[in-house]
Amino acid sequence: MEIPESMKDELAAWNSGKGIDLESWVGCEGNFKLAVGYASIFWPNFVEFEDYIFTEGFSKDSVRGFESQKGSTPKSVEWVINHLHIADIQHYGCTDIAKDKLLVIGKTLKEIYELKLRALFPEKPCIVEFYVPDNEDDLMDYQISFWQAKHEADDA
Repeated sequence: MEIPESMKDELAAWNSGKGIDLESWVGCEGNFKLAVGYASIFWPNFVEFEDYIFTEGFSKDSVRGFESQKGSTPKSVEWVINHLHIADIQHYGCTDIAKDKLLVIGKTLKEIYELKLRALFPEKPCIVEFYVPDNEDDLMDYQISFWQAKHEADDA
């Protein structure tokens, strides 16, 4: 994995300036409770509900609320229920947020979601979107989401 530019100086300062690789750094800085939490984000459970596929933990009331909105489509319902703001992985105001880190995380999540959704639902292909805002400095608006490809036709 390419190390984000915003992390290179920090990693290089380790070991009296000899540096440290990402895996060793995680071993020094991380903890198991965070690893379990990240596992739920980086390998989420996906479930079928009626004609939808959602990330586990969705609310039936939210589904019904989004379905009832004017202009709602199955694609828009799946997109909004499944979306995750990458910045929300950490606490609000986390001081080391940076565009390059959000890009690495978002691209990685996109690959993971694509692979897992394809493995779980081979007969229901999904489209995974890593949304990068037009204003790339809007760090709160980087998002990942997905919907079933068949819902593309529903929008046409």
